[in-house]
Amino acid sequence: MPLFFISFAMTIIGIIYFAYGAKVKAHSRNEFTLGGRKANSWAVSGAITGTLVGGASTIGTAQLAFLYGLSAWWFTLGAGLACLFLGLFLARPLRESNVETIPQYISRYYGEPARVAASLFTGLGMFVQIVAQLLACGSILAVMFQLSLQWSATISTLLVILFTLGGGMKAAGRIGLIKMGLIYATMLYAGFLALNHAGGWHGLHETFPDYPWFSFFGYGVQEGLSDLLSMLVGVISTQTYLQAIFSAANGATARNGSFISALMIFPLGLLGVLVGLYMRQSSPTMISALALPAFISENFPASFAGIAFAALLIAAVGTASGLALGVSTTLKIDILRSWLTGNVAELLYFRVLTTVVVLMAFVLLLLNLGSAIMDWSFLSMGLRGATLFFPLLFAVFLHKYHLRRAGALSIFIAPTSVIVVGMMQRVSISPLYFGLCVSLVIFAAGFLINRHIH
Repeated sequence: MPLFFISFAMTIIGIIYFAYGAKVKAHSRNEFTLGGRKANSWAVSGAITGTLVGGASTIGTAQLAFLYGLSAWWFTLGAGLACLFLGLFLARPLRESNVETIPQYISRYYGEPARVAASLFTGLGMFVQIVAQLLACGSILAVMFQLSLQWSATISTLLVILFTLGGGMKAAGRIGLIKMGLIYATMLYAGFLALNHAGGWHGLHETFPDYPWFSFFGYGVQEGLSDLLSMLVGVISTQTYLQAIFSAANGATARNGSFISALMIFPLGLLGVLVGLYMRQSSPTMISALALPAFISENFPASFAGIAFAALLIAAVGTASGLALGVSTTLKIDILRSWLTGNVAELLYFRVLTTVVVLMAFVLLLLNLGSAIMDWSFLSMGLRGATLFFPLLFAVFLHKYHLRRAGALSIFIAPTSVIVVGMMQRVSISPLYFGLCVSLVIFAAGFLINRHIH
């Protein structure tokens, strides 16, 4: 047990050291939010995966595999395909626009009021996810150290603040790559052990029927495709991931960083699936959410288990940290841009604003709204997707059609409809899809009106 705690603590301390190292410490606002626009392809990839690969890609995938089998791979497949789409179609034009935020980019086509509305709606969406990630971090600490939720949430909040304030985006790439290295070491070893203990593919096939356990649609075709679309919309509509694109040295670097991210994310899900299937085979009555943590506790050497649990915690902390940076960047650049100018003042302001965002999420969690936040967390994707998905795609690919009014209306109306639908408990349609439909209808109407006029 001492080896476990020593390796756990040393891993956390080591990553915090890298977050505050001289080479990655931010000295200006531009370095804090965009890394000075000097990131190479690997740094871009580290910044993307450092936020995108969180608890859902590891613990969540193993949990879904325990329940449904191979279809649990959809989450990381969707994330990888989203990064591939980003590299093929969006990375170069977005980087070459020389903006800092997505609302700043779309304001060129839909006006300043649309920029403010987009910033508020997407900031709210990311904020909800910060609360959910703090809850995930707290749960890991509570299980490991038998802490109360209050204490584990407090420690999680401090970790998120520490990871965010050191170098901001300048440190995000480096820390993201270190995190991915730890996650890969953990999941490769876990996947190998799980497959070996299960008796290989033959042993798994003897235990489980082909359907639903080895089908991509084990929990439904509609549900699988829905997860894929949700990930695509989520990546394209979130400031945090595109901020990594904006930090790249040039368009080609941004594009290559997206491709590297896709290649790094794709295999992770399969490793989690192997762990989930083995735990279902060996302990079918256990709590599904504990599939990966229990496997690590039972099968890893103590020193490696400490590193592995630190990696899982850092995965959730990194996601919350990236979201906090995204919220503060959007608020400062798009809404509070006239407040405090000059490198030193702006850098301090960014750090204070980021800290305030995380502390507000912490307070919301402590007010016993945890369960409510989990009930509302589906609104996060809906708010971000309905606000930015189609407006961004139309701005990049169809800007010659001058859909300024339609874009502005979409940015105001679509996310508002998401909130309304989300509050209606008996509505079966997902708020995300309802918001996307509203947005698309508004753009289609604007296109037809423009065509009729001209």
